[in-house]
Amino acid sequence: MSIKVLEEARSHPARDAAIKSITCVQNQDREGWLSLWHPEGVVEDPVGVSPLDPEGNGHRGMEAITAFYDNVISQGAVRFHIRETFACGNECANVGTITTRGADGTVSRCELVMVYRVDEEGKVLSLRAFWEFDNLVADIF
Repeated sequence: MSIKVLEEARSHPARDAAIKSITCVQNQDREGWLSLWHPEGVVEDPVGVSPLDPEGNGHRGMEAITAFYDNVISQGAVRFHIRETFACGNECANVGTITTRGADGTVSRCELVMVYRVDEEGKVLSLRAFWEFDNLVADIF
């Protein structure tokens, strides 16, 4: 687990939410991750049309966010390596690498930028992840 850059950065509500989100995903803590969200939140991971979001509208509201966790995040081990973090206003952008290992042993990794936006209570209003399916690197072990 490598979120050291985030943990060593100055506390900021959006950055704090990002740390909690990443930690919950890496620890496969479904309830913890879901508890971070505003009821009207949206996940765009990746942003735009993709196999994970064929219409490109994002996963909006708790029912859709829960389904995203159950159908995407929970399907394997996930590790993040964050190299840079930038917090401004009520948002935080994190630059790094995500590595996943599926149940079949397939390991995929890609570079990404994740932008978290929070409300006044620190609940996540949006997570926008910028990465490209064409840039996935996959290995089978």
